[in-house]
Amino acid sequence: MTDFPMPNFSTDLTGKVAFVTGTTSGLGARFARVLAACGASVAVTGRRTERLEALAEEIRAAGGTCEPITLDMTNRDNIRSALEQAEKSLGLVTLLVNNAGIPDAQYIARMDDELVDKVFDTNLIGPWVLSTEFARRLIAEKKGGSIVNISSMAAFETTGQGAAALYSTTKAGVVRMTEAMATEWARFNINVNAIAPGAFSSEMLDGMLSRMGDFSKMFPRQRICVPAQMDSTLLFLVSPSSECVTGTVIKIDDGQGSR
Repeated sequence: MTDFPMPNFSTDLTGKVAFVTGTTSGLGARFARVLAACGASVAVTGRRTERLEALAEEIRAAGGTCEPITLDMTNRDNIRSALEQAEKSLGLVTLLVNNAGIPDAQYIARMDDELVDKVFDTNLIGPWVLSTEFARRLIAEKKGGSIVNISSMAAFETTGQGAAALYSTTKAGVVRMTEAMATEWARFNINVNAIAPGAFSSEMLDGMLSRMGDFSKMFPRQRICVPAQMDSTLLFLVSPSSECVTGTVIKIDDGQGSR
C-alpha cells in the first residue's frame, strides 16, 4: 500500500512559482492563465511590454498572482536578469515553460545570417540558457522542479512546400535537449518534458495560413486546434502526478500527422 491519493492527480499548484516565455499571444498567454488559475504565481515574459501588462492585469483581476517581465530570448544577459527578477518578486522558480518561438518562413537558400541567428537564438539557444539557469538555482537550493519545453510536430515532419526547414531543425533540437537534460538532471528531481503541438491557433499559425491558404481540410478532422485543448497535457506535466515522467515528448496533433 502507498500514501498516494485515489486518483493520484491534482491541478492545485498553490505555492509554485512558474516562469513562462512568449506570453504575449497564443499558446503562451493561455499557459500563463491556466497556471495562475491553478494557484501558481506566474512570471509572464515576452518582448511586447504593453501586452505583458494587459495579461498581468487580467490574471490579477481573476485573483491570480503575476509579474510581467520584458524578455528578449536572443539576449543571454536579459534571460539571466529576467529569471533573477522573477525570483525577487515571486520566489524560487520551480516551474519553467519554454514556449517562446519564431518561424523562419523562408526557404533555406534564401535565408540570410541574421534570420538564421534569430531563429536559432530564440527557439533553441535561449531555451537552453534559460533551462540551465533555472536548473542551477534549483540544484543549489536542493529543490526539485519541472521544465516543459514547447517543441512542434515540425520536429518530426517537414515538407518542401512549408518553408520551415530551420524552424523544424530548431524544434527537433528542443526534443533532443529535453531528453538530454532529463537524463542529466533526474538525480536532482528536475523533470524535463516537451509538448509537440500540431496546428494550433496562434499568431504564428495565422501567418502560415495567410501564406499557404487554409490547409486544415487536409487533416483527418479538418480543423485547427485551439490552445485550451492543450491545458490537460500542460497540467499533467507540471503536477506532482507526473513525477516519474521525464525525458518524454507528448505529441498533440489531433491526428494531423497521420494523414
